[in-house]
Amino acid sequence: MTGHTQNEITIAAPLDLVWDMTNDVESWPQLFSEYASAEILSREGRRTTFRLTMHPDKDGKVWSWVSEREPDPDTLTVRARRVETGPFAYMNIVWQYEKVAEGTRMVWTQDFAMRPDAPVDDAWMTDNINRNSKVQLALIRDRIEKAAEERRPVQMMSD
Repeated sequence: MTGHTQNEITIAAPLDLVWDMTNDVESWPQLFSEYASAEILSREGRRTTFRLTMHPDKDGKVWSWVSEREPDPDTLTVRARRVETGPFAYMNIVWQYEKVAEGTRMVWTQDFAMRPDAPVDDAWMTDNINRNSKVQLALIRDRIEKAAEERRPVQMMSD
């Protein structure tokens, strides 16, 4: 069996702001609640290789891994994958962005498989990713919408 998830959210903000904020890997600890740090390891063309470190889990374990992502502004997609897969046999993620009337629609599609010796199976991880993605997407939406609001010019009241 393999895992597959697809989660999306609409953000009331311009596409360029959503694109810029979600592709600024260094700022992910301020955008996501689960990351304690994001360290850029290398950049080659559009591809960024980086290490993500999570906050300690309920048992005090700190999870960390290396991923790479390659944004394509022409197709408004980002392809990402774990380089250090940890308990995953593989983990691939596609981020898709679309300008819509309400702002920007962002879709995360994750395809993965857990290793046979992983502490959880594909079904458990699918449920976990779906649950956590909703939390993180809502947080990202709120933080980007706040940034968009702060960028809007102040309306002056006339006498």
